[in-house]
Amino acid sequence: MGSYLIKRFAQLVVVTFVISILVFLLVHLLPGNPASVILGANDTPHNQAVLFKQLGLNKPLVEQYTTWITSALHGNLGESYLDHESVGHIIATGYPIDLELIVISQIIAFAVAIPLALVTSRRPNRPLDNVSTTGTFGLLALPPFVIAPILVAIFAVALGWFPATGFTPITQSLGSNLRDMILPSIALTFGSIAVYYRLLRSDLISTLQQDFITMARAKGLSSTRIMWRHAFRPSSFSLFAAAGVNIGALIAGTFIVEYLFALNGLGFSLVNAVNQRDYLVVQGITLVVAVAYVILQFIVDFLFTVVDPRVVRG
Repeated sequence: MGSYLIKRFAQLVVVTFVISILVFLLVHLLPGNPASVILGANDTPHNQAVLFKQLGLNKPLVEQYTTWITSALHGNLGESYLDHESVGHIIATGYPIDLELIVISQIIAFAVAIPLALVTSRRPNRPLDNVSTTGTFGLLALPPFVIAPILVAIFAVALGWFPATGFTPITQSLGSNLRDMILPSIALTFGSIAVYYRLLRSDLISTLQQDFITMARAKGLSSTRIMWRHAFRPSSFSLFAAAGVNIGALIAGTFIVEYLFALNGLGFSLVNAVNQRDYLVVQGITLVVAVAYVILQFIVDFLFTVVDPRVVRG
């Protein structure tokens, strides 16, 4: 176990280092420059040169990267070129919205996918199973940026049940917070429902055909007991692994949803920073999100080897 953790941690450090380089280089490939946005009507070659010197953008890329990554390792991701707000503060105020979106969407996804898979796997290829399989296949073809406007048009504009935009912090009002987050969470959860349902249904159908399930039936155990005590656990490993990968991927999905619903999370801040060529904000948010994704996959990979002893630690 010790050698496994050391090896995985070393891989984590290397991957994080590579990510930091890619983030830095890709951000600097953005067209335009922050000087034009900052200077506005005073954008002249001379003023640009002065501003670039003040911001340190006139230095070679290697020197800029070294300065940035050294500060980042000390917990300082810099500050916005435009309003001089700390990047750390932007991330600290934005990530709770992303986290809440992911948590609520996954609760909805599991609450729908697991019971549906349990029911349809008992009688595969029946009407309910066919409808569910076809419906979830269709959900995979609907990305959040397509679902979100439809939800707003129906439930916010036509019915008026939920607000179209805006966010109330959970510390101010739990009810208003949940009301604001329902539509964005639903827009984010459709793909998760489809993936979880199809994976769990397939594994359950395979597990229910195993000899130990036949033995359990021969002992007179009820179908409910067999499903929950004997079939669900060995069939949930793929679901568990997919959830880890999917939750990491949802971070990018929240960016789109936040921008469409005007939620001031990391995604909303990142899109604005890209439009304004605010390099340090883009670099900081992208680096933190990428590192969080890598750490999440590391944790899921480790937990998977604990939950399923058949997985060999390499």
